[in-house]
Amino acid sequence: MLFALGIRFVGETVAKKLAKHYKNIDALMNVSYEDLIEVDEIGEVIAKSVIDFFDLERNIIIVNRLRKIGLKFEIIKNENETNKLKDLSFVVSGKFSLDRNKLKKIIEENGGKNSTSLSKNTSYLIAGEKMGPVKKKKAEKLGVNIITEDYFFNKLL
Repeated sequence: MLFALGIRFVGETVAKKLAKHYKNIDALMNVSYEDLIEVDEIGEVIAKSVIDFFDLERNIIIVNRLRKIGLKFEIIKNENETNKLKDLSFVVSGKFSLDRNKLKKIIEENGGKNSTSLSKNTSYLIAGEKMGPVKKKKAEKLGVNIITEDYFFNKLL
């Protein structure tokens, strides 16, 4: 829901990061700039944008109207969440037996991080059917572990 508010520089990934860190919008609305820049991957530009957004009374009114009609601005802990994949970064490429978004959600629910592009910081490339050869080559060049969907579910989870 945070992403939908349209805070400048707060895309889907940053919104998830902020929501996970602060758990509810009230905590985020009252955070200081100094606290915000301490959050992993939140820099000065994003922090300033968040502070500026919640400094505007009209934005607070919008949030309160949305609450009034029943929208929830808090993270409710999922019983299935673990930290099994903490500090691991994944790129998902190709077709899988389950929906790619479901696979990405499982990664996040277990403390892992999804990325759309490979880098030296990527822990694993989960390779599905019809994965592009360019991605495979890049993973090999960077020394990223290439695993299957089965390996992911049977060995990592």
